[in-house]
Amino acid sequence: MLIENILLLIENRPLYRLNDTITSLSHGLIQHSGKLVFRTAESYAYFYLYQNYSLIDLPWNLPMTWYLAAVGVDFCYYWVHRACHEVHILWAQHQVHHSSEEFNLAVGLRQSILQGWCGFMFYLPLAFFIPPAHFITHQQFNLLYQFWIHTKTIKTLGPLEYIFNTPQHHRVHHGSNIYCLDKNYGGVLIIWDRLFGTFAEEKKDEEIVYGLVYNQPSFNPLHLQTFYTEYVIQRFNSMTTWSHKLAAIFYGPSWQPGKPRLGLEEDKVKVVPRPAYDVKIPVWCNIYLLIHFSIVVYGFHLLAVHHVGLNPLTVLAFVIYIIGSLTTIGMLFDNKPNACVFELCRCMILVTLIQRMHFININENVLFTFEIFFVLSGLFWFLQSIKVLQISSKIKLH
Repeated sequence: MLIENILLLIENRPLYRLNDTITSLSHGLIQHSGKLVFRTAESYAYFYLYQNYSLIDLPWNLPMTWYLAAVGVDFCYYWVHRACHEVHILWAQHQVHHSSEEFNLAVGLRQSILQGWCGFMFYLPLAFFIPPAHFITHQQFNLLYQFWIHTKTIKTLGPLEYIFNTPQHHRVHHGSNIYCLDKNYGGVLIIWDRLFGTFAEEKKDEEIVYGLVYNQPSFNPLHLQTFYTEYVIQRFNSMTTWSHKLAAIFYGPSWQPGKPRLGLEEDKVKVVPRPAYDVKIPVWCNIYLLIHFSIVVYGFHLLAVHHVGLNPLTVLAFVIYIIGSLTTIGMLFDNKPNACVFELCRCMILVTLIQRMHFININENVLFTFEIFFVLSGLFWFLQSIKVLQISSKIKLH
């Protein structure tokens, strides 16, 4: 990401915005925090099928095994990704990845906490012949490849564009322009899109508008993780027949009663270039939030390293605290009036945890420094909370 910013600076293009970048990284932390709770339970089905129903025992060191795994994983990913755009309840999770109005490497980390559960069943056919070790390895390679294609700094890769998914192709996928919608689902290979009719070339004469068609003006990661699921539930409840209720869940996001599964092309909303959502806050507040976000990252690192030896309820409690911290940081970036109250509570909770729990893997001096820092932070937000309450009282009186 540092190199990408340097390239953007050389090209005299806008650099990363702190609020959007931390929001993207927060989604990545939330997704991986969820993995500490779920403990990759979604992978158990694959192991079970392979151990009990595999049709062929491919040698682990046979090159053909690795080639089949690479192509098989990428083929399945295409259908996972396509389903996440064409099935409403799956889109409710995947939309998190598309919620940024930027397109950079940080956006590649913006994922739903339930993303892993959305697609695991699509990979299960591979369990009949691909060993789990090969599957997991190539699944990780596939995701790693997809990370680097989230950039505007690379224009084209020449002839490779015909075979591989590239930044140019993936820019189209992230666009909310009509020609970009539901296109270029491939992970590593773009040939699946060319074969199945979902490929679109980037237009040089039309600026790509990133983000959702109906974008959410928020840097609150918890809101961005959940708001669309709430919308799907509302759509379900608004339907009068069971066939329509089920369609509201399993048909496409653009479906309406009496329309095809994916809706009609003429009903799609034409999105024009728009200003990105951006809330200006004081420089000191940006520095404060960057420091506190870094502390959350450090806390997540410690939890990720030591979670195996902890009680699952303890892990869950710390994950909830991490998500709560990231939510509060997002509220402060949104400049919400009640954010100061939530930040005060967050700081005091951590001070209480430091005083009452024994952290064997953290130096005592580091803990003491954290305690003082959070006490001072809490005191500051206590004073801010009083100001907010006073202003609210005056507004009510008038």
